[in-house]
Amino acid sequence: MSDGKLRIAGLGDLHVTETNEHPYRECFAEIARDADVLALCGDLTNLGTIKEAELLAEELRAVPIPMVGVLGNHDIESGHGEQVTKILCQAGLKLLESEPHTIEGIGFAGVKGFAGGFDRGMLGAFGETMIKSFVGEAIAEATKLEVQLKALHVDKVVVLLHYAPIAATCEGEPKEIYPFLGSSRFAETVNRFDNVKAVFHGHAHGGSYEGKTKAGIPVYNVARHVKKPTGKPYAVLEI
Repeated sequence: MSDGKLRIAGLGDLHVTETNEHPYRECFAEIARDADVLALCGDLTNLGTIKEAELLAEELRAVPIPMVGVLGNHDIESGHGEQVTKILCQAGLKLLESEPHTIEGIGFAGVKGFAGGFDRGMLGAFGETMIKSFVGEAIAEATKLEVQLKALHVDKVVVLLHYAPIAATCEGEPKEIYPFLGSSRFAETVNRFDNVKAVFHGHAHGGSYEGKTKAGIPVYNVARHVKKPTGKPYAVLEI
């Protein structure tokens, strides 16, 4: 804690592969010096294999500060999402998919999120059954997030996502792929809660670092590829 504030290091899109050897040991050690909490925003592994998860878990076990996170689309690519979750949780990572978490009075809520587009371009559940199923996945993820937020009775909350909740932090990516980078449904959800102070996400590797929801909630793209004020792969925010 610094002056009563919690320093949160946000980092996404690690994409740990089976050939990596201690891929984030130095980075995590630096984060532990710079921050009070490590927040991981999905795509922690590259293909969601057991070995990738085990390699990352080895790194996480050495992290001395609390860790929270969500999975990304890459983490479930190989169909081992449950095993990946178990391995990472056993290493000390608190995954927020099913329930929120509180650290030093700050609430953390999070889900993977989903695609679907932004604002007037957001896909609606109309027409073919497959379209309705696609939109239904985003609605289900947004509903899970809302349930978590309702369960947090604290003054300050940080939301973690993998997919982007606003278009602004996707700027820099090709416009054609915006619908696959996130959905405004998640911004609509967080905007209903006055205690949400910030949103971290990843996924948009070529996107922009900072934006705001229509309600003025700060949103930060912490994919490791995105340039940040720290000049490092992670961002640090005081809440």
